[in-house]
Amino acid sequence: MPLTLEIVTPEAKVYSDTIDSVVIPTVEGEIGVLPGHIPLLTQVEDGELRVTKGAATQLLVVSGGFAQIDGDRVRILAENAINEEKIDEHAVEAALKRAEEQLREAKDMDPQQYEQLQSMVRYSGVQLAVKRKKR
Repeated sequence: MPLTLEIVTPEAKVYSDTIDSVVIPTVEGEIGVLPGHIPLLTQVEDGELRVTKGAATQLLVVSGGFAQIDGDRVRILAENAINEEKIDEHAVEAALKRAEEQLREAKDMDPQQYEQLQSMVRYSGVQLAVKRKKR
């Protein structure tokens, strides 16, 4: 009995497939989900999400949000999510440098804008770590 996984961001549905298992980064640590999992609602942390289907493992990067697990259905509502193959390392490095520079120069920045920049730095860092993992 397989799992159905959906990952949705405010911009688009990033992933939708039938899988064997998924490991989700949460604020409490990583959780592994197999078919028949108990119902659970948990906060998703910036990190690497591992999807297993057959002998293949696919990596995605997620940033913030929530995961709802209900039996054989997993729904992740994330602020950002991207498949490892779609990560453009050079674009991420440039975005990371811009965000770090803005954080260094921040003096009287709005707290919400400051948190958004910190979130961008964390998300970019995870993307680079996942992309460089396969080297």
